[in-house]
Amino acid sequence: MLHVLALLAAASVEPMVSTAWLQAHLTDPQVRVVFTGDRGVYDRAHIPGARFIDHMDTVGDDHRLLPTAELARALARAGAADGTHVVLYGDTPMLTGWMYMTLAAIGHEGDVSMLDGGINLWRSEGRPVSTEVPPPASGALTVRAAPDVVVDAAYVRARLQTPAIKVLDVRTTREWDAGHLPGATLILWQDLFADQRTLKFKSIEEIRGVLAKAGVAPDQSVVTYCAVGLRASLMYFAARAAGVPVRVYVGSYTDWQRDSANPIVR
Repeated sequence: MLHVLALLAAASVEPMVSTAWLQAHLTDPQVRVVFTGDRGVYDRAHIPGARFIDHMDTVGDDHRLLPTAELARALARAGAADGTHVVLYGDTPMLTGWMYMTLAAIGHEGDVSMLDGGINLWRSEGRPVSTEVPPPASGALTVRAAPDVVVDAAYVRARLQTPAIKVLDVRTTREWDAGHLPGATLILWQDLFADQRTLKFKSIEEIRGVLAKAGVAPDQSVVTYCAVGLRASLMYFAARAAGVPVRVYVGSYTDWQRDSANPIVR
């Protein structure tokens, strides 16, 4: 419970907002809507005022995050700025999770929310859409220290046997069977959603239940990984929304298996 209270106190905005909330705040100059996902989906119809960002604009070699200054510039062009509330949405929840994690990694987790249900729920409810593409934004986004978001292989390797850490593998059963980190537990990202069509999230209490079923104890913190970090970032978001201390291993299993000294269970 102390972990939950500490995380909630640190955040200045809710990690998840509803479609009704966003429609009511579309004209708020402090709210910036950002779409990430398929550019064709964005071009056909997006939430009015939303800007587009490709998640590849945030990654470099081996699907690692770009240097923080470059991340800030890319996100600022998409509308993120100091003193604003960024609402992320898209057609693919893993990419939205990645962008949430990216903003967190440069110290802006308290300024960003994810739209529950994304564009699928928005459109199913008959809410307004547009094809007008806003110009790139010109605001400033200051990089802030955020050491507790992204971890590397050395961090994970040193904590594989640490009881206070729960490692969650956010991949498919087939990927898991082919090889996984020692002590990890498989958890499916699909289990986060109450509706698989609109991808509306389960309640926060239900998400806590999903994490508890995966073996996350109240006094544990979590490290998530997948193939490169996309699904792991979605689980990072869900754990943060549920008040669970969490870090994401960017690079994930693809990075892990590059070093033959890293243990793998098959």
